[in-house]
Amino acid sequence: MNPEFSVVIPTYLRPTLLMKCLDALSRQQLPHNQFEIIVVDDGDDRATAEIVQSFREVFGIEARYLAQAKRRGPAAARNRGWRAARGRIIAFTEDDCMPQADWLPAVLPSFKRGAQAISGQVRLTNARQASVSRSNGFMDKAELSSANFFCLPAVLQRVGGFTEDFDIAWREDSDLQFKLIRAGIRMGKCPEAVVTHPIRKSHWNNRLREERKYSYDALLYKRHPELYRQRMGHERNQVLEYYGAVFSFITGLFALLSGHSFVGASGLAIWLLLTADLLARFWPKEQLTWEGVQQAFTTAIITPYLSIFWRLHGAVKYRVLYW
Repeated sequence: MNPEFSVVIPTYLRPTLLMKCLDALSRQQLPHNQFEIIVVDDGDDRATAEIVQSFREVFGIEARYLAQAKRRGPAAARNRGWRAARGRIIAFTEDDCMPQADWLPAVLPSFKRGAQAISGQVRLTNARQASVSRSNGFMDKAELSSANFFCLPAVLQRVGGFTEDFDIAWREDSDLQFKLIRAGIRMGKCPEAVVTHPIRKSHWNNRLREERKYSYDALLYKRHPELYRQRMGHERNQVLEYYGAVFSFITGLFALLSGHSFVGASGLAIWLLLTADLLARFWPKEQLTWEGVQQAFTTAIITPYLSIFWRLHGAVKYRVLYW
């Protein structure tokens, strides 16, 4: 008899975090024969394989380990997982998430009433004490997050699953959401289905390094131009602010060097105003230290240039004009 759920977890060289996720799944308020767990390892890591095997032996829950031959990203790992699944409902989460005990039972009534796709609630913890990455920072606000998403296999088959051209953890969820919308498939909400996502401490310059992810926005726009314009309004406004900061600084600097003092002063004044707005966004949320202030200033000044560079990089790579 096939299980009710297949829980798909992509992972990459994070066996300790995966162990905590599996431990949380072992507490599901559902008979163990009603769900299976499929761990897809994008790193073909022996320690990860041993953790899955040990979990299966200790808890008696069907848990399968699938290793990717080479690293292809979380979208490809999820696709391999759901295509190997036997459950009536596919449940996606991440290796660094901890589903609450009623996570799976919470969505059953909706699917029994005919739901085809359900998005749960992601709760971030420790967000104020850590430097939050772009992926994690959007996770609890996204309409669809693969950290907490349920879907019928037939629906995934219909839309082609996750698009594997998104080969890092960025925009693959938005792409899937847009494919569901274009296919006319309604995605329901189940706020009672909760996973917690602890935010780990990371280096302050993580925000700067992650600007490279924005090159994939070009791919998302190329695939879904109308939905991108409709659904990405807030981020498009932020991009305009970045362009304004870069343009005003370059214009002001060259104007001053060319002897046009009024134009130069005006351009640099606009740059200062826009940079001050960014500085307020990156200002330390907790304990105020001189180091934290320096880091905020550095991030506010450099971010617009990095963001625009990577967006232009994506535009060239995917051969599309967008903003």
